[in-house]
Amino acid sequence: MSELFEAYSDLGDLVEQLASKDPGERRVAVMELADLGDPAVIPILRGVTGDPDAGVRTQCAKALGEYDGAVAAEALAAFLVDADDDVATAASDSIAELKDPSSADALAPLAEHKSPFVRAAALRGLRELRRSDCLAVALKALRDPDPGVRAEAIGVIGFLKLEEAVPTLKVACRDPEPNVRRAAVSALSFSQMPAAREAIIEAISDDDWMVRETATDTIWRAPRSEAAVAALLGALNDDYWQVRLKSTRSLGKLRVAHAIERIGPYLAGNQANLRKETAAALGEIAEPAGRPYLEPFADDSDPDVRKTVRWALDQISKTEARQA
Repeated sequence: MSELFEAYSDLGDLVEQLASKDPGERRVAVMELADLGDPAVIPILRGVTGDPDAGVRTQCAKALGEYDGAVAAEALAAFLVDADDDVATAASDSIAELKDPSSADALAPLAEHKSPFVRAAALRGLRELRRSDCLAVALKALRDPDPGVRAEAIGVIGFLKLEEAVPTLKVACRDPEPNVRRAAVSALSFSQMPAAREAIIEAISDDDWMVRETATDTIWRAPRSEAAVAALLGALNDDYWQVRLKSTRSLGKLRVAHAIERIGPYLAGNQANLRKETAAALGEIAEPAGRPYLEPFADDSDPDVRKTVRWALDQISKTEARQA
């Protein structure tokens, strides 16, 4: 085995290896440093931001993803603004893995960076940290001209799960960019407030099918209402099977018995995913009226559909036993 791939165990040797003229050796040194799992190497990796080889810097940004906390976040922030796209992307991916709330101090200032990529990555990192003092940063970012940044800002707000943010999220459901509206609908699903439920119901009629899909997928988390059920039943006529699938799933979660006749025929369709979700919904509802739709498909050609149909029939049998 060549010296390039020898196992390094001594921190001093690895630091020396980082000064090698061979970028391949420097990359190996970075990987070996990361494998040590010692937070003491974070400042050393931070120093690699000045390495002339983009591959070494990229490897370092990836290696920092193994660590957490303020020091690691500061190092990653330096790599995030790197001129090389691969380096910046690696840093963005590592930043998304941070969980220590102290990391927010290094990321929050980047939410106002000149680059929309950097702004969005910083906000994506803040999302998982759930620091309430980052709400102001996210609210300001909602006015950003870049839709990707606005969508990430909504993610930060949604993860905080603050009821006082519901009016802001409701406004975001009317953003001109579909991805922003999707993010807002998803964020609203945490709330039990009527205003949140109303916004999600309205989104079931959105012009963009992916927004409709998100709305039909999340509405069941809110308290059941006649308006929600009516909107879901209407969505069963959607041109996109993905929306029909999520509507079927939510009707099952809400145990809407009078939806059985509407969703039951989906079991005869060509889309296996929709057949499976239909069987699952009928099992969730668990009413005898679902049996005639399920029984012909107990031996469905798709194994997942067969399994779900048989589970659903078992759930109905339990209901019938209770009613006997």
